[in-house]
Amino acid sequence: MDASHLSTTAQAYDAVAPQYVALVRDGLAGLPLDRAIIEAFAGLVRQTGSGPVGDLGCGPGYVAAHLRDLGLDVFGVDLSEALIEHARVSYPDLPFSVGSMAALDVADGTLGGVVSWYSVIHAAPADVPVYLAEFHRVLAPGGHLLLGFFESGGEPLSPFDHKVTTAYRWPIDRLAGLTRDAGFQEVGRMLRQPLENERFQHGRLLLRKE
Repeated sequence: MDASHLSTTAQAYDAVAPQYVALVRDGLAGLPLDRAIIEAFAGLVRQTGSGPVGDLGCGPGYVAAHLRDLGLDVFGVDLSEALIEHARVSYPDLPFSVGSMAALDVADGTLGGVVSWYSVIHAAPADVPVYLAEFHRVLAPGGHLLLGFFESGGEPLSPFDHKVTTAYRWPIDRLAGLTRDAGFQEVGRMLRQPLENERFQHGRLLLRKE
């Protein structure tokens, strides 16, 4: 894991935090398919009752707040101090902390769920298995993982000019293969076509720790 890459990503989001918060201020409003898979994830976590949920790479906290509204015990972690500060102000009832998804201050096997909503997109492809291994470590047996990402639309894995810092579009089958290698079983997947103001197809993988 390249510490300089993490620092660069954090600094990039800190530098544009007000603009980024304005961009995502509507959260999941107007995104019924996104809400549907998050709600399916929440339902599975409630069924297992196996612990709290980590929103990892939580940004300004709107997904964590939605998970709270769905009845989950949730906390958020993000590299960006500026975005964490915004999350704390916006949702003072939720715990948010600055940290890396690759080195969580969480005991083994204690979480009922993990959400990584467009957070592994900035990881160098070679580092993604490191993040998946950490998600697997902190999840309880039978715990669930939800990944949200930009899907490649039939093209190879490739970087693109994300508005904040370099990100990657993943073929859904390739990313699903990495999750299998990390010890996850696929529960379901979704491909959402881009909206009028979006450039790329979106992928979601709903997974369970074996």
